[in-house]
This record gives sequence, C-alpha cells and structure tokens, in this order.
Amino acid sequence: MVIKKTKSMCPECLAILDAEVYEDQDKIMIKKECEEHGVFENTYWSSSEIYYDASDYDYEGEGLENPKTKIDGECPSNCGLCPEHESHTILGLIDVTNRCNLRCPVCFANAAVSKTLYEPTYEEIRQMLRNLRGNQPVPAPAIQYAGGEPTVRKDIVELIKLAKEEGFSHTQIATNGIKLAKNPDLAVELRDAGLNTVYLQFDGVTEEPYIKIRNRNLLPIKLEAIENCRKADLGMVLVPTLVKGINHDQIGRIIRFAADNIDVIRGVVFQPVSFAGRTPSEEVEMQRITVPDFEELVEEQTNSEIKVEDFYTASSVVPISEFMEAIDGEPQVKFTCHPHCGAATYVFIDEDKMVPVTQFIDVDRLFNLLSNSSDDISDGGLVAKSKVLARATIELPKTISLSKTPDSIDIKNILIKVFKERSYSALGDFHHKSLLIACMHFMDPWNFDHDRVKRCVIHYAVPDGRIIPFCAMNSIFRQDVEKKFAKPLGRNQEEPEFK
Repeated sequence: MVIKKTKSMCPECLAILDAEVYEDQDKIMIKKECEEHGVFENTYWSSSEIYYDASDYDYEGEGLENPKTKIDGECPSNCGLCPEHESHTILGLIDVTNRCNLRCPVCFANAAVSKTLYEPTYEEIRQMLRNLRGNQPVPAPAIQYAGGEPTVRKDIVELIKLAKEEGFSHTQIATNGIKLAKNPDLAVELRDAGLNTVYLQFDGVTEEPYIKIRNRNLLPIKLEAIENCRKADLGMVLVPTLVKGINHDQIGRIIRFAADNIDVIRGVVFQPVSFAGRTPSEEVEMQRITVPDFEELVEEQTNSEIKVEDFYTASSVVPISEFMEAIDGEPQVKFTCHPHCGAATYVFIDEDKMVPVTQFIDVDRLFNLLSNSSDDISDGGLVAKSKVLARATIELPKTISLSKTPDSIDIKNILIKVFKERSYSALGDFHHKSLLIACMHFMDPWNFDHDRVKRCVIHYAVPDGRIIPFCAMNSIFRQDVEKKFAKPLGRNQEEPEFK
C-alpha cells in the first residue's frame, strides 16, 4: 500500500528521484528508480504500527521569514535555507575543523583522506553564529561545535566564549573525549567559558564496539573523560553510533551505565549509523537500525522497565512551545521536525529502578491541556490569559498519577515551577532529576526523504552564509562545502595523532 509520494536520491550518483513510501508486511519501505543504476528498495521504518502512531504528532512548522537562498530546482538541490523549508533552527551546527585524532571508518569527516584542511577562522565562525542568531522570527537558541574533532583547535575555549557573546543560551561540543581525558583542566576551562554540555561519542561499555567502529579500544579514554567532566561539574550526553551486529546488543547496558552516572550524564542520544559512499544494498539492510528497532531493543534489553509505548516522537512536544508562546506573547522554538526523525523519553531513577515519565504522567492528557489552554488564550485575548494560566495550573496535577510517581521526585512542583517561571533555569530541576533517552535516525541516500529534510530543525552553518539541514549536508553538500573552503594541509597542520 502506497502511503505517499516523495523525492529521494540515487545512492550511487545522488540524482534526485521520484520515490514512494509504502507499507509492506508490517514494515514501511521506500522505493525509487534511477535510469542508470536501477531500482532501490530500502527499509524506512521497521514497524508500520509505530510509524502510524508517530504520525499522530505531525505539526505544521514555520520556516524562516528571512531565508538565505532562493528556490532553485528540486528540493534539496539548493539548501540554504530556502523559502520551501518548513521549520526553523533548534540546534545550529558548525564544523570548526575537519582534523581529528582518530580514524573512524564510520565518520564522514575526511581530512585524513582528502589531505585538505577545512577550518574556518575565528571571524568566519563569528559570522556563522550571527547568521544563525539572525534567523527570524526565532533566532537559533543552541549551538554545537563539531568536526572533525573540535577540541584539536587551540582556540576551542575562546570559541565557546564567542558563542555566549553572540547570544546562544545553550552551547555544546561533539567530541571523542581524548583531549578531555588527557587534559583534566580542559573540562574546567570549557565550563568556565560557558559550555553547557559535552556530546561524548560513546559506543558501548566493553572494548569490542570501539575496536570495530573506531579501530582501537577507547573505553578507558571515555571513562577518564567522564570522570574529568564529573570533577568539573560539566554535564554530558552520551552519543552511541549504533550498528546492527556490532553494538545493538549493548543499548540496555549503555542506558544502565548512564543511569548509574546520572550525576554527570544528562542523557543518551543513540544515532543509528548513516551509510555513505558505495555501500552494497544488502549490507545497508543487514546493518540498518530504524527508530522502531531501537525502541523494541530498549524494551527487550531493559526487561521492560522502558517500553516501546514510553517513547514519543520528538515533534510531540510542540504543544509545550505553543503554550509558552501564548503565555509570553513571543515566538518560541518549536520541534516541528518530521514525526519520523526520532523519538525520546525521560527516565527518572528510583533507587535501582528506571521509571519513564510516561508511566506516571498522562502525556497525551498533558499535551491536550496545553493545546486547549493555548487556544483559549488566543480566543480570549489578554484578559483571559491570567485565568487560563490559573486554570491550567489547577488542572496540571490531574495529569499526574501520584501513586505511581517515585518517592524521591516531587514531579508536581517541578512541572508547576516550569510552567510558572517558563525559564531555562526552571527546566533545570526536571533535567537534573531525569535522564533523556533518545534516538535520532539521520538519513542517508538509501532512505532519503525530502519531506523530512524540509522539516529538519538541526542545521549546519557554513562560511558562505548558507544554513543547511543536517541530512542534506552530510548526504549531498559536505564534499562541495569543504572543497570550496578548504586548503592543502601544511606540514604544521597534519592530522593530530592519538593523544
């Protein structure tokens, strides 16, 4: 059964192709045909039931009032963002270098291969930050420095300070942790500069996944980096790259490890591997992990402490943003990403048990309360706002089952505080008492769907002023961007060694 028509691309030549998404034997598949390279059929989501459940949280987004490029050709041939883009930037990304002190087979950064250096200057990065903050109607609130390995730049601490100066409320770096492990002072310097979160590459709790994915046993390095961040009071998120047959059986143990270290680890964001280059079709299908696969593996490997139904698509939280917007009268960031981009839940730790928030909060009832309250404010104007807020505060506890709430958590007061104060700091109590468990399934040429790209909320800023959706950047534009702005590696700019 065909669900929709869309655009995709040929995994061989990257040509934009007509495609269809269809249901087949309880799976969702995507199919396209290239005149030169033939027909490609690949798994889109491995469970049609979970696919349809996620579709219930499909919210129309708002693009930029000031797009950076014009519509030129078929999406996504001129990303930048163009007027067709339907969401704004939630998280901005800047690759501050393509140098790295590892040689990971699964990585898309390519300094070691290309022998060229892509490393924007301090002033170029300042301008990219300003481009992201210049988005209208909502400036990008969060920035992540990535690469390559951002900590190989000698000015990484100054770059964190720069992001704060340019108005970003949340800053993070994506790192393999080597520099953080070897230099304990770096975590302190980054924290003092304003870094909020370390996104730590973390593929498992044993040495085997690192040997297979990273070509060496990095587990001791990871543990040392975590300990140094703990001492510096610098929060972390673990970021495992999932590959079926290599570390898919460690999902539960990774979550348990994070729960045991919740004083420093704020969450785990699993990223199923995206396939680049000329990967054989049968190998793609053999190693593919989709969002439903992930959810089912979590339930299996946590002995049902965390279940499939505990996960909600990322776009489900839009009613929270709309409520904040109605109360404050100011545009808010909204997760209007495609409902099939990823899923998440929050888990509270009660002694040795993991208790998902969905098991003691009626999430759908909460979202409906917020949506109805937002509508009432819109209908009633300023006079009704205080009454609606008062009523929502009274109704809010009714969405909570106190008998199922862990004794150590005063969730009612935490939520009321969040909604009354509506501030970054007010969310702190919730985040510090809970563990985010998420899966973001970034696309590759095999499962590429331009409907998802048009809704992307994670965007790369590049030196020529463009702002490019994550999956379009890594599937299509990365090589051209790096070629345009790269220069040959000099003797003093060779790739850093493992240290």
